Order: sequence, then structure tokens, then C-alpha cells
Amino acid sequence: MKRYGAVLGLKPEAVADYVRVHAAVWPDVLKQIKNSNIRNYSIFLKQPENLLFSYFEYVGTDYAADMAAMAADPVTQEWWSVCMPMQSPLETRKDGEWWASIDEVFHTD
Repeated sequence: MKRYGAVLGLKPEAVADYVRVHAAVWPDVLKQIKNSNIRNYSIFLKQPENLLFSYFEYVGTDYAADMAAMAADPVTQEWWSVCMPMQSPLETRKDGEWWASIDEVFHTD
């Protein structure tokens, strides 16, 4: 298992809508997350800065293939088309990233 964390901005005018849609994530999106070997997935919101922090554990063996399968899923693509206009990627993210990856510096069980 590998742990992943990432950060992303959220447009101030979209906070209420983002929270609302995530209170009822579409069942097929949740199914795809599970099928892509993601477990213990959480998104946290830090206000008033409107920063989103995501955390998940990957339990598969081919991360690139599982993420590609998720990205190719039509329902997930539709979900992203709802969520992405509300988001504001960090200027300091790496090329190709939407959510900026962050490094784990401490963990305890």
C-alpha cells in the first residue's frame, strides 16, 4: 500500500456547491475509485484559504494503469466536468498535475 496526498485551490464562489456535490458522490464514481484500487480516500477543506487536501491509499500493483482506467471512465469524466470548474489548481504544481502532489514527511500507525 502507498499513501498519496495532494492539494488544490477551490474558487471562493464554488465552496458551497463543491461541498454539496461531495455530500452525494455518484455511486458509479465511487465504484470506479474502488475498482482503481483506491481506499481510504478523503478530501478536506481548509477555509478561509479555500484549499482542498486529498488523501488516499493505493492498494494495487499498477498505479499508472489504474489511474488511466479511471481517467477513461465516462462517468468519472462527467463527474470531473462538474468539479473541475470549481477548482483552482496551484500555480506551483508540476507539469501534468491538476491536484499538486505533496510529500509525506511523517506517518504513524
